[in-house]
Amino acid sequence: VFYTILNVILIASIYFIFGFKVLLSYLLVALIGILLLETVNYIEHYGLLRDQKESGGYESCKPHHSWNSNHSLSNLTLFNLERHSDHHANPTRSYQSLRDFPDIPRLPNGYFGMYLLAYVPRLWFKVMDQRVLDLPHVNGDLTKVNIDPIKIEHYQALFKQEPK
Repeated sequence: VFYTILNVILIASIYFIFGFKVLLSYLLVALIGILLLETVNYIEHYGLLRDQKESGGYESCKPHHSWNSNHSLSNLTLFNLERHSDHHANPTRSYQSLRDFPDIPRLPNGYFGMYLLAYVPRLWFKVMDQRVLDLPHVNGDLTKVNIDPIKIEHYQALFKQEPK
């Protein structure tokens, strides 16, 4: 509730101090920022699943719980964001020190290419779905993949797996 009130005050202040055009600009930039953040979260974690413990919680984040990439241009411009797996393993490590690991999920392109791919869902699924199933810790088992429950039957048919 507190942060909602702060947001309302911020938006009202922008409107009353700077006017409607600046408010629209602010809201547009905020929307773009949200879309970029959610897209990168989608790219970094697509299809990856953490095991649920008997207590109901989930296992700690490990390097294989996120996709990694090691493309120079993206790493330079995005402050090693592509080395996301090391961030999962060592959340307090500074971005300059994030490392690449040889045995983790690897994206087929840098983040700039993956952003473009993510905005074309059919192409994204064609490129990424088999890649998820081929991961060593998944080994073709759909029960080890994070799938929308509504689409489980579709994926079982697509990858010729029996319902479990």
